[in-house]
Amino acid sequence: MSQRWVTASDGVRLAVYEHGEPTAPTVVCVHGFPDDHGVWDGVVRRLADRFHVVTYDVRGSGASGVPRRNQDYRLPQLAADLTAVADAVSPDAPVHVLAHDWGSVQSWHTVTVPATAHRFASLTSISGPDLDHTGRWFRAQLRPSPRKLRHFTRQSLASGYVGFLHLPGIAELACRAGLLDAVTKAAQRLETGEPPAGYGPGLAARNRAGLKLYRANVLPRTLRPRTRHAALPAQVLAPRRDMFVLVPWQTEITDWAPDTEIHIVDGGHWLPAFRPDLVAEFTARLIDRIDRTPGVTTPERTAARTTAARKAGQE
Repeated sequence: MSQRWVTASDGVRLAVYEHGEPTAPTVVCVHGFPDDHGVWDGVVRRLADRFHVVTYDVRGSGASGVPRRNQDYRLPQLAADLTAVADAVSPDAPVHVLAHDWGSVQSWHTVTVPATAHRFASLTSISGPDLDHTGRWFRAQLRPSPRKLRHFTRQSLASGYVGFLHLPGIAELACRAGLLDAVTKAAQRLETGEPPAGYGPGLAARNRAGLKLYRANVLPRTLRPRTRHAALPAQVLAPRRDMFVLVPWQTEITDWAPDTEIHIVDGGHWLPAFRPDLVAEFTARLIDRIDRTPGVTTPERTAARTTAARKAGQE
């Protein structure tokens, strides 16, 4: 493994970790809250013999810089961070993105930014929907239908914690006191498999700046959703026992991400940590399919993705 630093567009330093052969296809892994790059350790071990695997601590977590203002965690800035990492580790070829939780939220946003859509070859998303799509999805569930009302009610209850995380000072105190780590540990009882050695304890306390992800983005994006279309090949791994992001919210996305495969898999919210074998297998399978499909990475296909993003994507 080698470590480097990438400076974001606003000067924040991002800690970046590289594994495998730099000339192989690049997979950039983007973690969520309250994790850091370590959530990917098991996946990295399974992919690094075939791919150039890159992990990084998103702003506010791990060894990366910790901006103090909520506005420094808005999705356009997070998209710029991911693009800066991609440009640094693979300047001459688009990268494949593997993302979880808030990493998925920012990655869906990133791949629809018109100016940089061509930098991304594929997206594997786990437990993190696009926030603009989220606003539209919740509205769609309010149309009279027992099934939709059931989805709305269940997901609203599952997302109830988001309101608490918006409380300034109180949520930070809960992190420092270990309460969020205790909730995380309880939720992980739904997982199958074993996490990486040393994974879990103290993450929310250490990475509590990630609370700003919620405050900077959830209400502005879901209350005033924009139209965003993802034109790249993608797949969603939706864990059946995810108690925070339920299957319908993750998977009912074909209207705005038509080239997306849906896989409902066994596991809970922290699939990358507890089922790295499954995550690595699906990720490699998608990359192999793209490599075998004529035209997927041609300039014409890249131009088509950029055009689609330009028509619908709004930063």
